[in-house]
Amino acid sequence: MLSKTKLMKNLLASVFFLMLSSGLMAQEGLKIGIQGGIPLGDFDDQLSLVVAADIGYMWALGEVVDLGPASGYIIGFTDKFDDDSPLADLPNVQFVPAAASLRIWPTNSFSLGADGGYAIGINDGNDGGLYVRPVIGFLFSAFTELNLSYTNVSLDGASYSSATVGLLFTIPSQNRLSRF
Repeated sequence: MLSKTKLMKNLLASVFFLMLSSGLMAQEGLKIGIQGGIPLGDFDDQLSLVVAADIGYMWALGEVVDLGPASGYIIGFTDKFDDDSPLADLPNVQFVPAAASLRIWPTNSFSLGADGGYAIGINDGNDGGLYVRPVIGFLFSAFTELNLSYTNVSLDGASYSSATVGLLFTIPSQNRLSRF
């Protein structure tokens, strides 16, 4: 039979881990993120670096699935070597995505998901196109996530794509905070 002291220690440890894991379930709230990466495909020769900012809101549809709207700003910087380069006059490639975002949490610290919608082109000559961004996320604190993603925008006659690494911060909703 367990002594009262050992039973109390086990109970406190169990409560601690239960409270810790309850903060790591579905991540409902405002999402703000940054990402950086490399261009791929049709724009690989034109661009040298991709930087993006993300914003969205996720609603927990249970403990495993999150769903919500997402937007942000994506910029691909033109690769400029010198003033005589034929690339010197090319504009940076810029988009503002308007998308839906889905995340599935098979474990408390790992997610799979995708954003999908339309990316509005905001630089001259860029009409935008269909936007798809599969994402793999790794939660390393209750409200901070490291993610890896691939972005693809289907343009008229070309395809903008990039591979990025990003940090995503969650500002939990008020009802989510009231559980603590």
